[in-house]
Amino acid sequence: MVASSFLRSAATLACVGGAILLPIVPSTAQAQSTLRIAMTSADIPRTLGQPDQGFEGNRFTGLTMYDALTIWDLSSADKPSALLPGLATEWAVDAKDTTKWVFKLRPGVVFHDGSAFDAEAVVWNVRKVLDSKAPHYDASQVGVTASRMPTLLGARKIDDLTVELTTKEPDSFLPINLTNLFMASPAHWQKLFSAASGADDAAKASAAWAAFARDASGTGPWKMTGFRPRERLELARNEAYWDKARVPKVERMVLLPIPDANARTAALLSNQVDWIEAPAPDAIPQIKSRGFQITANEQPHVWPWQFSRIEGSPWNDVNVRKAANLCIDREGMRDGLLGGYMAPATGTVEAGHPWRGEPTFKIRYDLKEAQRLMKAAGFSESKRITVKTQTSASGSGQMQPLPMNEYIQQALAECYFDVKLDVIEWNTLFTNWRRGAKDASANGAHAVNVTFAAMDPFFALVRFLQSGMAPPVSNNWGFINEPRYDELIKTARQSFDPPARDAALAKLHAAAVDDAAFLWVAHDVGPRAMSPKIKNFVQPKSWFVDFSPITMTP
Repeated sequence: MVASSFLRSAATLACVGGAILLPIVPSTAQAQSTLRIAMTSADIPRTLGQPDQGFEGNRFTGLTMYDALTIWDLSSADKPSALLPGLATEWAVDAKDTTKWVFKLRPGVVFHDGSAFDAEAVVWNVRKVLDSKAPHYDASQVGVTASRMPTLLGARKIDDLTVELTTKEPDSFLPINLTNLFMASPAHWQKLFSAASGADDAAKASAAWAAFARDASGTGPWKMTGFRPRERLELARNEAYWDKARVPKVERMVLLPIPDANARTAALLSNQVDWIEAPAPDAIPQIKSRGFQITANEQPHVWPWQFSRIEGSPWNDVNVRKAANLCIDREGMRDGLLGGYMAPATGTVEAGHPWRGEPTFKIRYDLKEAQRLMKAAGFSESKRITVKTQTSASGSGQMQPLPMNEYIQQALAECYFDVKLDVIEWNTLFTNWRRGAKDASANGAHAVNVTFAAMDPFFALVRFLQSGMAPPVSNNWGFINEPRYDELIKTARQSFDPPARDAALAKLHAAAVDDAAFLWVAHDVGPRAMSPKIKNFVQPKSWFVDFSPITMTP
């Protein structure tokens, strides 16, 4: 088994007898309290405060080293993750002006460099991604941040532990969106800026952020101790973490980028790592027979094709969109291709969810009905339709993207589709996703295959269905423009009463399913394979996990 080229470039990598020998920590440090994890990404997600690599970045370099004002409860495997106080202890919208929110901050929190977290730090972190005139503004962090909280305008200090956030319109989703704004240390950045060299302040600021990425300082439960791009990130537990219940039990954690599923599996079986994301499905019986454990739990995470709706797109015909949704045997994909590790998708959320609604179009496998709809749209075996989809070979939440897309390619062929796959690197695909179907980066694709989290209204529905979320604002890649969607979203966003908000979101979701707005394929169940030494891991119904409770036996 040969690892990917980026691993082969490491001088310490060897391939002996089918096992990958990875550049892991020296044997003197390989105590029972070092947890080694193989990620699906091809590189270490950015470490300077706002990660890239999708939500795998948030999972590994966001929620580990940093905190946000609000956080997710990741303690239960049985109930959906709820929003909790993080660096803010409480918050409320102004009853007279619902574009203003007041957040009370947690006292006594310090960054890893020892400086204090306070209201000025919150204002500084808002400005780093929203205020282009701020000396520390970093355009490289904007794309992965602003698109996740598009209504936030700014922040104002009220006192040391109180801050006011302002939105451009009433937005009941703001506290949820703020889980994505991680707090980096202003004092540490300023120190690096003062020591930086450059032709002007902009050049010095860029150098300071580059230095910050190599020597990060957040408030999170883990602190950076070593970093080699494309090779490894080393973390140590933060003994001074503000939440004593979440001080990590494991002393150290090492993160390794291994995008190939077979390479990750070989690394686990040869005891080079203790934990791998997304093991190769056909290797799961061997993994289990060797005494390793497999964990999985259905997540609010969707594996779709997102359709282009620009002029000339073959997906502008609702019959074509519905036919594609009916032409895929999802159960066959689950049981035959993925070893049982997926949940078939019949929408963004499933029956029993408060946003499900009552769609009349039932997504299922119905080949005859799919072929009937295609004939009604003017297609047949003698008159086929060509569609192109942009996807990746690996990446955060992509599960097994190439085998899954090849399965879809074969399935849709029975419904008169000729599917072409444009396979690119994951982080490039993620960047293209924000640029949209009209951009040259789409390379003429009629659909994009980027998985997404569906934990909250904005992430699940709004950013894809609202016309105002088209690029460069957010992730309406296909430029959907449906006035009824926009009206329902406005109602939901301005509803500060949860039942009223859920009712509007249920109508929105039902309308999107009835329009076959996506090709819904799967919900990820987050399969992970890990050493039997790992104990006390909880796999929540979330895209994220909490590494703090984990212990390791000798």
